[in-house]
Amino acid sequence: MRLTLPSPVTRHRFSGIDFYLKRDDLIDRDFSGNKARKFLWLLEQEMPGIKRVVSYGSAQSNAMYSLSLLAKMRGWKFHYYVDHIPKYLREHPHGNYLAALQNGMILHEGEALQKTDDANTLFIEEGGRDMRSEYGIAGLARELHEVFGKVPMQIFLPSGTGTTALFLQKHLPWRVLTTPCVGDARYLKQQFFELESDERLHPTILETARKYHFGKLYRDFVKIWIELKKETKVTFDLLYDPKGWLAILENRDIFEGSLCYIHQGGLLGNESMIRRYERKFHEVFKYADK
Repeated sequence: MRLTLPSPVTRHRFSGIDFYLKRDDLIDRDFSGNKARKFLWLLEQEMPGIKRVVSYGSAQSNAMYSLSLLAKMRGWKFHYYVDHIPKYLREHPHGNYLAALQNGMILHEGEALQKTDDANTLFIEEGGRDMRSEYGIAGLARELHEVFGKVPMQIFLPSGTGTTALFLQKHLPWRVLTTPCVGDARYLKQQFFELESDERLHPTILETARKYHFGKLYRDFVKIWIELKKETKVTFDLLYDPKGWLAILENRDIFEGSLCYIHQGGLLGNESMIRRYERKFHEVFKYADK
């Protein structure tokens, strides 16, 4: 696998906001975005004793797909645990779920997670929340340094576990801002503390006026996703990026100086999201250039 690193930076304007876009979606067709950064250590480090990888999460997780790809490349077994598989997805496999199965993922539905101290097994927390993720995220910070130098910057990205935002803040002199997509600000703060006890190294959390539940479909999300593509000519992730941009627009007064948005990648996962949005909000989505 040959990765496009450093990933390019482009300039755009959306809803009156000028910003730089760190194009981590272009790192690789199959291995991109924050998962490429989090799992770079899995790709580059020698681990001769490892024979299997174990993780857990949702049935359309970007992390699930990335781990299945890495396990296939390295000849490891990949065991993945999910609470359940939605009926529609089971009957019509697609997106990350289908791709991970094609990569040889061994799926455990509704089973208790089997954690082990076996030296041949590598356990990865949901979403890649792992101290070892700092390796790839520190590389992202170096790339941002090389592009912007001493220019006053603000860095923004939406968060699941908050791992990427946290390690970026640790390695950057600028303020890193984020918004919680899984849970609320309290949950995200807890995730930060799991990896870093010094609160001074935690990113700034922005909330939206409306509370959104992770994975649920919202008209606000699909509308801003469509508008983003029309204005920037860039396709964004449909799960995390809409919440990210809503947080920016609602808090635009706190952004001073230059803004750089970190693209979340995850475009393979858009396939399943698009199908869901087309079924629920057809009258809005029919105008989208997919």
